[in-house]
Amino acid sequence: MKTNKIIIILLAFVSSISFTSCVEDGDFTVPQNLNEKESVAVDKINADIAAGTLSEITISNLKDLVISNQATEITSDIYVKGYVTSSDNTGNFYKEFFIQDKPENPTAAIKVALELVDSYNKFNLGREVYIRLKGLYVGEVRSGDGVATIGGDKNEDDEVENLSLNQVENQIFRSITTEELVPFNVKFSQINNSHVGLFVQVDEAQFPTSLTGKTYVDADDQFDTQRMLEACDGFGYSNFILETSAFASFKFATLPEGGGSIAAVVSKTFNGSDLVLALNDVKDVQMDGPRCTPLNIADFTVLVEENFDAGTDNTNLNFPGWTNFAEVGGELWTEQIFSGNGYAEFSGFRTNDAVNIGWLISPAVDMSASTNVFLSFQSAQHHLDSADNTLEVFVSTDFDGANVTAATWQPISANLPTMSDAWYAFKESGLIDLSSYSGTLYVGYKFSGSGTDTTLDGAYMVDEFKILGK
Repeated sequence: MKTNKIIIILLAFVSSISFTSCVEDGDFTVPQNLNEKESVAVDKINADIAAGTLSEITISNLKDLVISNQATEITSDIYVKGYVTSSDNTGNFYKEFFIQDKPENPTAAIKVALELVDSYNKFNLGREVYIRLKGLYVGEVRSGDGVATIGGDKNEDDEVENLSLNQVENQIFRSITTEELVPFNVKFSQINNSHVGLFVQVDEAQFPTSLTGKTYVDADDQFDTQRMLEACDGFGYSNFILETSAFASFKFATLPEGGGSIAAVVSKTFNGSDLVLALNDVKDVQMDGPRCTPLNIADFTVLVEENFDAGTDNTNLNFPGWTNFAEVGGELWTEQIFSGNGYAEFSGFRTNDAVNIGWLISPAVDMSASTNVFLSFQSAQHHLDSADNTLEVFVSTDFDGANVTAATWQPISANLPTMSDAWYAFKESGLIDLSSYSGTLYVGYKFSGSGTDTTLDGAYMVDEFKILGK
């Protein structure tokens, strides 16, 4: 789906041009779910876009305007577009809804705080909405909660206030488009602040057996109840909180005892201290299958392992079988030791290279010896202050052991550090399944950044590299 296609459809609609999805038997009337005033408003938006007097800002860029503990007024003629991911139909959300930038594979979401109850009647799940932002505010509903929010005003504590009903009517407009949301598939261990507001799905999930017979909400809780979820994640379980409002219509439904999946919106607790999942509907909990069991590490053999502890501090990394290659710039991965722990690091600090791209490639793995192969490692960052400074993980089956740029490198998903993570705090990658690859496999870590701009000179660290097979 392309943005220009949607705009063309909207223009066609408000101009009363027939199209088969909304018109039958020559009836050119406005569809019942979009009134005439809304049609005129959307028409005006598209006219202003065409005239160049109204510009779009992405949800991601709008979130970049949010400053913690501060409400910022939007003074430019800009609008943001998104698709509704949360519904108050069951009472689990109240005077708020989230929008994400795409109905499938979204990258960012933001909250809209408004003085409107039963908003699902207008802003239903998957509904495409346009928000004229001039005169509105972005910030946090509760200072420091870390949830980027669009509001209608600010209070004396520099927090955003809900949009008034008048602002809702005059600045938030739905289009005729409602898309089916495809949940963004993640693991509990991968969910972070960037996922807040996204509609996600976690597989191999279940409630711990200790909660058997419990309901979503405890009868003694006045506001909400937190229930722990677990999911099989490699050789153990990862956990996450499900938070349910005491006003939810399904509050006294019994928690399922089986295993399966859960699809929900990533949110935060009242004060922003913890990430949680919030259900739109209990039907999004599909746990009527068998419960999952983690893998048993005793069934696996170590194929390749490196903890980087045998290195020399602050020298170019030179471990047997590993390839250290500077694709752009002169900087290489280095051996580092801190408090007796060795690790590999790439730092762009003061390299004086406009661009640094450095590869660290593992020894070869013979995939023919095992039917199930998994990768795990730890990684960390320090001094990151720009999203342009990145660490990526790839695999290759045609690398010849020497010519890095001639090989085909396929990206793999891993739990990697972000700017919001504490410096030098190693995090688990999660268990990464490599079983679908054959032949001789290499794992490559690719750093990209700059050594001439202080905002791009952070560092990434890699440790406890291990490939297991059975």
